Amino acid sequence: MSNPSPSALPPLIGQAPAFRSMLEHVSRVAPLERPLLVIGERGTGKELVAARLHYLSRRWDRPFVKVNCAALPETLLDSELFGHEAGAFTGAVGRRTGRIEQADGGTLFLDEIATASPAVQEKLLRAVEYGEIERVGGRTRTVDVRVIGATNADLPALAAAGRFRADLLDRLAFDVITLPPLRARPEDIPVLAEHFALAMVRELGRPLFPGFTPAALDALLAHPWPGNVRELRNAVERSVAAADPDGPVAAVILDPFAVPHRPAAPDGAAAAAPPVPADPPPAPDGGADVPFLDRVRAFEAGLLKEALARHRFNQRRTAGALGLGYHQLRGYLRKHGLTGGEE
Repeated sequence: MSNPSPSALPPLIGQAPAFRSMLEHVSRVAPLERPLLVIGERGTGKELVAARLHYLSRRWDRPFVKVNCAALPETLLDSELFGHEAGAFTGAVGRRTGRIEQADGGTLFLDEIATASPAVQEKLLRAVEYGEIERVGGRTRTVDVRVIGATNADLPALAAAGRFRADLLDRLAFDVITLPPLRARPEDIPVLAEHFALAMVRELGRPLFPGFTPAALDALLAHPWPGNVRELRNAVERSVAAADPDGPVAAVILDPFAVPHRPAAPDGAAAAAPPVPADPPPAPDGGADVPFLDRVRAFEAGLLKEALARHRFNQRRTAGALGLGYHQLRGYLRKHGLTGGEE
């Protein structure tokens, strides 16, 4: 199985302290021959981080095999991961090598690992603990695989509720890498938006990208981005495609379903209203003439003040709500002169 070269992988872009801290964490643990967990909301780039972990390890020239555990029912996931012998079940007309065997010597990335059934979790535990797998209808085999699991679920809470094996969690959680959501790194939004816009302009065959208007940038900064970087990419690409190629992007199309003739919801079902973005903090004196980075800083300070007030200035709860570590939050508070209040 051939892998793309590391240089062919999509880049991880950002300069926010929370993002840089996460990348440093990745670089520190990537060379270690241990299983890992990558935790983050949808659209934060868990698969890209897993690939970075693989290519920064000694296994970089070996297979990097990906499996989405949520995409397959239990019986198919079992066969997909561990393989099967001919005749092991109805329809098994030949031997199949599972993804774990395909990853032998390399890395197995298990996305949405929280959705795996208890039976699959039990077999995964043996693979992680002892390097042993058993094809469906076959004998035990030994493999050398580094397992990286990813999820947006609270695995400790699932384990406490008996919905995820605590012993498997113990083995996978040698270290846990948490990806910051986009709302915790607002200064990266313009950088990412320009990156996606330039790529879209090249795809459309246009000679240049005229940029975003100040109002469009304000809209990008004000949106909460529940879908994180993936949602930002989609919004930027559709907005660039719809914009006048000779002028800057003036309108950001956040919701492609927000059209005048949107079909009505079925009887008895209410259409879910899209979330209303929070109003951006007012710009410093000078309005649109204020330098862009000053407006970004004002927006960032506004987010911090609002979150602190919502959590009664308890900094640990505020950090958790913003997807930051406690010391990361303290760094942001010092940056904006907001270090007062209860900790």
